[in-house]
Amino acid sequence: MDDPNSTCILRGRAISPGLAEGSAYIHHDMVRLLDAAVAIEKKDVEQEVGHLENSTAMITEDLLALAARVEHEMDSQLAAVFDTHQMMLNDPALKKELRAEISGNLVSAGSAVKAVFLRWEKRFLLMESQMARQKGDDMRDISKRLTNALAGIRIHPLEQIPAGSVLVARRLLPSEIIFLAQNSTAAVLLEYGSTGSHAALFAREIGLPCIANIRQLLKKIPAGSWVLVDANLGEVILDPQDKHQTVFQEKVVAMRESSAAARLLAQEPAVTRDGVAIAVLANVGCRDDTERAMADGAEGIGLYRTERAYMGRMTPPDVDGLLEEMRWTLEPAKEKPVYVRLLDIGADKPLPYTGFMAETNPGLGRRGIRLLCEYPQLLKTQLSAILKLSREFDIRILVPMVVLPEDLATVTECLTRLGSELGILPLPPIGAMIETPAAALSVAAMAPYVDFLSFGTNDLTQYAFAADRENAAVEQYFLDSSAVIFRLLKIAHNDASGLPLSVCGELAGRPAHITQLLQCGIRTFSVAPPLISTIKAAIRDARCNAEKVPD
Repeated sequence: MDDPNSTCILRGRAISPGLAEGSAYIHHDMVRLLDAAVAIEKKDVEQEVGHLENSTAMITEDLLALAARVEHEMDSQLAAVFDTHQMMLNDPALKKELRAEISGNLVSAGSAVKAVFLRWEKRFLLMESQMARQKGDDMRDISKRLTNALAGIRIHPLEQIPAGSVLVARRLLPSEIIFLAQNSTAAVLLEYGSTGSHAALFAREIGLPCIANIRQLLKKIPAGSWVLVDANLGEVILDPQDKHQTVFQEKVVAMRESSAAARLLAQEPAVTRDGVAIAVLANVGCRDDTERAMADGAEGIGLYRTERAYMGRMTPPDVDGLLEEMRWTLEPAKEKPVYVRLLDIGADKPLPYTGFMAETNPGLGRRGIRLLCEYPQLLKTQLSAILKLSREFDIRILVPMVVLPEDLATVTECLTRLGSELGILPLPPIGAMIETPAAALSVAAMAPYVDFLSFGTNDLTQYAFAADRENAAVEQYFLDSSAVIFRLLKIAHNDASGLPLSVCGELAGRPAHITQLLQCGIRTFSVAPPLISTIKAAIRDARCNAEKVPD
């Protein structure tokens, strides 16, 4: 929409809040053209195969190095993207097809990569599963890397984005966030994107303002134009006039003052206006996360993602290796409560030793406790390490993707047996992750097996609305603050027989919904470390409804 003075104001969906301004940097995601194949002689086949193998090894090293760096600097979930890419790159079936393309059709390694990866990309895109279709995006990403490596090019276009720029792009892959973080990008504007996507989660994790779903974005914003980005409202002002700049700066000052006030009280308890103390904990995946969480006022770790210890490996860690990793990650939170989530692998986080790409719809297949039941040694190793860790830390165990009480019975039986064998008593408390409508409606049946419940609202929304959070096409159905979600929480609260309830999903980090969550019986919030002070401040302004929560 244009204002009376011709300044262009664009509107979209805010997927990562914040205020920023800067010069527009246009990133064109060019449609890859399948150039005419480069023919080779039969005598050159082995040379091309060798060229392919060398480039594959080089890219594998790059991806592993990126994964390690991202784990250290950002988040283990984002690191998992690079781990997955290197696994796909080294898939035996893919390698076999690439060699066959070179030798059978007598084409160069570069031509073989373009043809074969395009075929694999199409296979994934034709599958019904949205998760599988996302693998098509991964194949495109890997293909670009490998094609560039074969041509002697190793620089990603986003590595050259000037500091302080506002990135303007059609879409953004999770793997591209790393380049924005390291180059201090001011904000991101996207034509396509969803609030629940991994790219959005990572943007929020690093505090990068981002607005998506701006129609015909690349046609409306010229390169180099100055833009004001209000990612709290989902508004972009192109080539602002003085009056717009003045109002924007007032917003920036107000936001800074509010954030500073919240930080001053970050180490203080969060007590509601009617006197109820609420625990605010942190979601972490590595030691840096834990250190940041403690500095920001976290009262413990509400969700420790153990996936980092399993990614980028061809074999799973043993008990001692896992214990060492967990001890190192959690050491800054000693003496505070720590909720350790069992390995939540599956769907978009495959491992080479658990059947990579073996399911057409992984999101509805082997994931979380389902996978651990199929690979009992993985479960045994984790529980053994956690039991030993419980001698040093105040540990609780979170069981992911619970649907049936039998899932919890399996964990309890294994934990009891191992506790007896190791001579470790008392056993750590066990809690169920409530991430599906079935779980929310089965709380009464689960209650005998658990000591607490934790709601993963991201997955709960995804399964309640049959809307993949990574799929921008169904963004309007991913309604994690819908009355439906709060109703499921209320039902679970009423059926929970007094069990402590927590929320560790994205909904816990939104100040606007704190009161509703409190009225659903939530007394523990676990959020990303940067949000701790803000959520504590929101709790202090809220009231708990001490009455029985109605159906």
